[in-house]
Amino acid sequence: MSNHRKHLSFLCAMLFFAQAPAALADETCQSPYMPKITGQEEFVYVWTLGAEGVGDGSDKLVTVDVRPGSETYGKVVAALSVGGRNEAHHGGFSADRRYFWAGGLDSNKIFIFDVHSNAAEPTLHKTIDSFVKDSGGAVGPHTFYGLPGRMMISALSNDKDHGGRTALVEYSDEGAYIATHWMPTAEEPRGALLESPVVDGYGYDVRALIRKNVMLTSSFTGWSNYMMDFGKMLQDEEAMKRFGQTVVQWDLHTRQPKKVMHVPGAPLEIRFAWGPKNNYAFTSAALTSQLWLIYEDDKGEWQAEAVADIGDPAKIPLPVDISISADDQSLWVNTFLDGTTRLFDISDPRAPKQVYQKQIAKQVNMVSQSWDGKRLYFTSSLLANWDKKGADNDQFLKGYTWNGKELVEDFAIDFTKEGLGRAHIMRFGSSKLYSG
Repeated sequence: MSNHRKHLSFLCAMLFFAQAPAALADETCQSPYMPKITGQEEFVYVWTLGAEGVGDGSDKLVTVDVRPGSETYGKVVAALSVGGRNEAHHGGFSADRRYFWAGGLDSNKIFIFDVHSNAAEPTLHKTIDSFVKDSGGAVGPHTFYGLPGRMMISALSNDKDHGGRTALVEYSDEGAYIATHWMPTAEEPRGALLESPVVDGYGYDVRALIRKNVMLTSSFTGWSNYMMDFGKMLQDEEAMKRFGQTVVQWDLHTRQPKKVMHVPGAPLEIRFAWGPKNNYAFTSAALTSQLWLIYEDDKGEWQAEAVADIGDPAKIPLPVDISISADDQSLWVNTFLDGTTRLFDISDPRAPKQVYQKQIAKQVNMVSQSWDGKRLYFTSSLLANWDKKGADNDQFLKGYTWNGKELVEDFAIDFTKEGLGRAHIMRFGSSKLYSG
């Protein structure tokens, strides 16, 4: 990274921490480079998988009004169809927060939405359909992580064997390809210290701790698994061997992998603590139902340690999304198969304790909480072929108030009934970011 880019990164980080005390809304689990919403969030954007026979059957960016006192509070105010089904999955804002990037895990298309011209009604700004060619064979654009002037995208697979070997891919904010950084493997460690018996080269999430020049990636599975029927996959012994077992530490500035840590059981979302002296992150392992701490030790080395069980691991509740509070005192953990969210006290990050749980629905996936910790939103879909069948296939966006003791439902939208499809990832929007 050039000195100019390093300086810009530092300035963005300092600006974020200077503004953080006034940021009383917004999601906690976003890139620290982004400007924050002050006051109440106004909209929730939901990236939604099209479902055959539901509405027009296509993927959509759905906008829900969450302005207190609004006549349309808790209701859909816009739904932008992209035409076709792409296995819509994750998305994220550019670092200037003017655009929302979202991807399709099957089609490999990337959709860039303009959310600043009219926050209540985003428009499709650009579509990138050359991701596989641009990247040199990466498949399944997953996490979109905004960095100054560019977007870091973690992929899930590759076009050679559709397995889990994959890469990080960078684009400019304008949508021009910049670089591909392949995950380290045992055969091609790329200079990384290998402290895992399995060095699989798999990918999933990506997050950064700017002041430590640390970037972490987690690992999931490839196209051949995530596009397979869930029940069939569970019965396929070979398929069940094809899940990630690593978290990789990277040099944020140079994009050089530094260390591969052993975190078995498909570690998914990574959430860094926010405190200026809290040098750690959490991730949850889907298949082992364990909460892991990734932390810097007294010698300045990064380590991985399993610190708590999530529900009853023997029942494989399948932890999926997690959300850390802005004060680093609590962590929400969703488990897909039992439709439950759990709250952990993480005031001692080495010994998390569950203090609350609530069943949201028959299945639940994503969770987003406001910066002040008072509002939480939940969605339902994991993957098109992994969601439950029949009457258990709940598809929704639900909003709650957390009063410190209980989640109180504020609204619920049935995405199937409304013809919107399967609700996946959420992001908060506000017109106040672009006014003045």
